[in-house]
Amino acid sequence: MRRAALRLNGYFEEEEDIGLASPYLDIIHTPASSSTSSTVESLTTPTPARPSFPDGFNVPQIQTILSRKKSLGQLASPSSPSLPRLTRPTPLVRSQTLPRVFQLENKPRRRQAELDLLPVTPETSEKMRRWIIGIAIVDFDVDDGPVIDGIFPPSILLPAESENLAFSSFPDSLQFDTGSQSHSFRIREQAKSIHAEKRPPTTDGFIYGYSHFTQKKDAASKRGYEQRSVVILTQHQFPAFFSLVISIFGPLFQQHGLPMLEAACQNIATWPDPVPGATLELGLLGSVLRLALPLTINEQQFTPDPPAVGKYDPRLHIAASSPSLTPAPLLLFEAAVTQLWSVWECLVLCEPLLVFGVSPAQTSQAVWWLRDLMRPIPLAGDFRPYFTMQDGDHSLLVNRLPPKPGILLGVTNPFFEKSCDHWPHVLSLGRRSSNGSTTAQKSAIGIPAGPAPGWKSKTHKRFISKDRTLLKQLESAFRGDAKAKLIASLALRRHFHSRTTELITPLARYLNTLIPTPTEVSRTSAKNTLRLKPFNNVNFFASLKAHGSTLPFRSTGKRTEFYERFLRTPGFGLWLAQQEQIVELVLKEKRAL
Repeated sequence: MRRAALRLNGYFEEEEDIGLASPYLDIIHTPASSSTSSTVESLTTPTPARPSFPDGFNVPQIQTILSRKKSLGQLASPSSPSLPRLTRPTPLVRSQTLPRVFQLENKPRRRQAELDLLPVTPETSEKMRRWIIGIAIVDFDVDDGPVIDGIFPPSILLPAESENLAFSSFPDSLQFDTGSQSHSFRIREQAKSIHAEKRPPTTDGFIYGYSHFTQKKDAASKRGYEQRSVVILTQHQFPAFFSLVISIFGPLFQQHGLPMLEAACQNIATWPDPVPGATLELGLLGSVLRLALPLTINEQQFTPDPPAVGKYDPRLHIAASSPSLTPAPLLLFEAAVTQLWSVWECLVLCEPLLVFGVSPAQTSQAVWWLRDLMRPIPLAGDFRPYFTMQDGDHSLLVNRLPPKPGILLGVTNPFFEKSCDHWPHVLSLGRRSSNGSTTAQKSAIGIPAGPAPGWKSKTHKRFISKDRTLLKQLESAFRGDAKAKLIASLALRRHFHSRTTELITPLARYLNTLIPTPTEVSRTSAKNTLRLKPFNNVNFFASLKAHGSTLPFRSTGKRTEFYERFLRTPGFGLWLAQQEQIVELVLKEKRAL
């Protein structure tokens, strides 16, 4: 079937600094002037250079240089050279917008040579790899685009991983003239068979990156600017913790360079093992971080009770798997605050959700926040805090097929508004204007960067009543100071955590009736495995009708319809399998006594 042409006319207008269009960005970067950082360079999209591999790891060379398609003409951004404004591109088909083939090159990187001279013993590297895969330095090269200039301690990244890392560490649209910004991302692991001595294994097949991007003027550069990211790569899903770590380390590295990187690595090597459920005090570059680790990745971690909220400091008491609370997440959802109950329902029903923001800092914090609200229900779908067109999974996740169940995709490029126009739900982050109406986000070239802030759903009708008292508290917090916004953010997180717990309470009550009784256990042969009896939908709904639910459903019919849909989701299947494993383990331990 012939592909329909995707016309991108109108994407090359007069530039405007995106930093001026987003009040949220004023909190998380340090702007200076509002002039543009782009100069006319090239019409081709750059390709990262071949990464450096440690000695003893052989990667075959590609003898024939791979052909590359012409660039689709990306927006002016830190991750690609600028485009001439007066040249309007010819209509492009979608095949030209897919991620480019990674081209292996043998160009040596100066920074890696300097990193190789840093003293590090195998024991120190092994201790560091309990917590991180490595710290990567990514520079913008005029000829090659974003490239990994070095990684420490030396680690193996396959070409596809290097390309994903290089592009994901940079914002894909102009953020400011000079300044800095932090965000996180999640990329698929390709090198699953690499020995643990060369790279620590991941637990879920993904690598998590925490990037601190800086742009400053540099007269020696052809573009007139130096653009660099320092990225912490880790195998752990600890967003609150590593977001704080990069916020401390990133600015110090940009100011002092490699000595600060060496000091940070020495600090990390002294940290104790990340034992599930442990509470640790960790030293980092003169700071002491008090960290609470979850027992499992699906545990609802600590949120302070209302009397303790006023004394709570997210920089001093860190729940590792919770989302970052700096700046207050409430600011992200101002335009959609009255629809957050619909957003929560879509999350637990494994509906696909596209999250738009004007910066990677926005989308990554929001996606981690939404993922957290589902706990203790396991996340059944993929989630990407910040997703770019250059990601190797682009064609897998963004195509004309129905989106995958449960996917959470954080994007900033307006291209996704067209390529994902068939997605049922879109959450666009941002604030309302002073008169209560939403204002469209503006990109660096003066056109709307994605949809206007707010919640848009083609299919969802709300099942559960809103909490009007909480809504009043949130509306008041928008007019308050930073402390009021943090307190309201914690109240919002605690509210939806309790909603998720209330959702599974009737299910847990019914599962208790499926546990074998002591008499049944005694009659079961030791050769047979004890387990839960099969889940029966009819019997569950009979239990639900008899005992009800504490969730404030808008009607009994809505309650039945909601649970019917929930029982068909992959999230429920994972949760049920998790409960079966727990019961089976407990019964096995009792039998052994």
